[in-house]
Amino acid sequence: MTTDQTAGRTTGQTATEKAATTDLELEISGMTCASCANRIERKLNKLDGVTASVNYATEKAKVTFGPAVTPEALLETVAAAGYSAELPAPPAPPAGGTVEGAAGREAVADRRDLEVAALRTRLVWSALLSVPVILLSMVPAWQFDHWQWASLTLAAPVVTWGAWPFHRAAWTNLRHGATTMDTLVSMGVLAATGWSLYALFLGPAGDPGMTHAFELTVARGDGTMNVYLEVAAGVTTFLLAGRWFEKRAKRTSGAALRALLDLGARDVAVLRDGFEARVPVEELAVGDEFVVRPGEKIATDGVVVSGTSAVDTSMVTGESVPLEVGAGSEVVGGCVNTGGRLLVRATRVGGDTQLAQMARLVEEAQSGKAEVQRLADRVSGVFVPLVLLLAAGSLGFWLGAGATATAAFTAAVSVLIVACPCALGLATPTALLVGTGRGAQMGVLIKGPEVLESTRRVDTVVLDKTGTVTTGRMALVEVFPADGEDAADVQAVAAAVESGSEHPIARAVVEATPERPAADEFAVLPGLGARARVDVRGERHEVTVGRASAVDVDVPPALAAAVEAAEAEGRTAVVAAWGGRVRGVLVVSDTVKEGSAAAVAELRRLGLRPLLVTGDNEGAARAVAARVGIDEVVAGVLPAGKVDVVRRLQEEGRVVAMVGDGVNDAPALAQADLGLAMGAGTDVAIEASDLTLVRDDLGAAADAVRLSRRTLGTIKGNLFWAFAYNVAALPLAAAGLLNPMLAGAAMAFSSVFVVTNSLRLRRFR
Repeated sequence: MTTDQTAGRTTGQTATEKAATTDLELEISGMTCASCANRIERKLNKLDGVTASVNYATEKAKVTFGPAVTPEALLETVAAAGYSAELPAPPAPPAGGTVEGAAGREAVADRRDLEVAALRTRLVWSALLSVPVILLSMVPAWQFDHWQWASLTLAAPVVTWGAWPFHRAAWTNLRHGATTMDTLVSMGVLAATGWSLYALFLGPAGDPGMTHAFELTVARGDGTMNVYLEVAAGVTTFLLAGRWFEKRAKRTSGAALRALLDLGARDVAVLRDGFEARVPVEELAVGDEFVVRPGEKIATDGVVVSGTSAVDTSMVTGESVPLEVGAGSEVVGGCVNTGGRLLVRATRVGGDTQLAQMARLVEEAQSGKAEVQRLADRVSGVFVPLVLLLAAGSLGFWLGAGATATAAFTAAVSVLIVACPCALGLATPTALLVGTGRGAQMGVLIKGPEVLESTRRVDTVVLDKTGTVTTGRMALVEVFPADGEDAADVQAVAAAVESGSEHPIARAVVEATPERPAADEFAVLPGLGARARVDVRGERHEVTVGRASAVDVDVPPALAAAVEAAEAEGRTAVVAAWGGRVRGVLVVSDTVKEGSAAAVAELRRLGLRPLLVTGDNEGAARAVAARVGIDEVVAGVLPAGKVDVVRRLQEEGRVVAMVGDGVNDAPALAQADLGLAMGAGTDVAIEASDLTLVRDDLGAAADAVRLSRRTLGTIKGNLFWAFAYNVAALPLAAAGLLNPMLAGAAMAFSSVFVVTNSLRLRRFR
């Protein structure tokens, strides 16, 4: 946990002081808006030697502190600010240790799941109780005798228990001398409820047979004839809906880490005293030798002691061709052994493995994302105090001007109600719900409002190669016959031999050749190819298919040139030989997806600069880039290298989008300002991304950017009109010309406008 801290410290700091600093990440709960995160950050930074950054989106605080401060002091400081903090669970259980770290992570996940579930329950019950209250208040024909008391009975749980999160947050803010939108919500709900109780118990509104005339007149009057329970209940329900949607979106922030950690093996066959013993992977130690059978995941990073096989390393490198390994080869935990039996010696375990390092990369990238502070939160520091001052000023002015107390209180309540930010609470979630729903129909899944802000600013798009621009599957692309041979015959004979192998190259040849002669006496040549006896034009021949080194005869110059040309483009070439001669060359390659070139052209039209970044070799990357129209290529990079490419671009001032599909892309997807995962990719890539492209088509990336930008524009329009309606009505309310019923109607109309404006997104093409 101790690190050399270089940022944010004075140049005169000694090496000893640097070594003494500690980095810690706290789990924060209880935050309701960005201003909460700012308050916690300010409190922590006031401590001696503490540098803190609190992220509202991920609900985490990254803290660097010296020896004078303890973790317990940090927890106490957060608690003193009115919030809760927990120390982090270890990222992975150490070898030979316990699984307490995993249990800690599960506890945090369970707590957040419970928070979302509790909010949903509060929303559902509030909605069920609020709907009849709103209908009774708005439709005079349905107002039976004593309907107002029935409304009070139904609304009471909503304005107390339903609105409790807002009341609690408002009280916490008040104790610390701050105001947020929660303050306005709470005061608006309490003012409408309090006025209604006054009108019912002390005014004529509680009389039997009272009807609620829904009048929208601009005139001073006595508000004691009206009750405003529908305003209090409706505001509460609408804003609970917005809060629940936000919580649910934020809940996925840690899913990428859980998905990464779930990729590892659960148990392993350790070789001890010549016998295999199946033990949990947590008990594996450096130096232990373990067995990996075909189809099994490699338990941890290590070196092959004996055996040969092909290992699927696509989760780490992104390469579609499995890596041939033998004694002395290094292998990575989590990769799949596709071929023979391997005996591996563990070299790294637990948190030191490459898989765990990838998990840390994802976590660092997520927690380091810029905090997106919504417009409603940014203006609350000014808007809320102004509204409170205006309400108090209205009350004082009318009392001083000789108006009745009832008229003065009516004006003050009207100010609070008309300023109540119901439409503000709806502006983002309604546009997001409609936009995401339309996106789902188009094969684009948007994860949250932070994504939309990123799409507006993105100017560079980094594209993974395998599975994103290309299909990620090997296919037979060319056959070069030797002089005097027929290409179809060479292909059929080679397919007959390859039908006895499960290697991806062999499968590509077989899938391309449905008709082939019979073959038997199959033999696999580890790391080289395969051999079998095949009927060739009525004669039995021993046929070898594989690398040039697998055959005992010279490759003719023309075919050798074909092999060299294929390998220069990053393709895989295999030779087919029988009867003492090489009869042909078959070229297998990962193929470019149909539509990738058009998608790259569309991304350019949107003003984005494309780069191809891949773990594959330079030749393959350049060949693919040339086919789809990409000029800039970075090849041969591991997951950390992809993250470095994204960071380098960001340091140059670029706003970067990343499109990928594999586990190896997850850290870069999380680091990028905008991450887009292909839906046919891994769960880890999808969870680490901001946008998921359900269609396995790069063209969906351009659609996603356009839809996101349109949705963001709708949200901004909603926020503008939500403020415009309320601000325009505030002077009328303060002047006593807007009774609370009309104030509530203005607020409701602004909400209807916001919802209607959001529904326009359904027509997006």
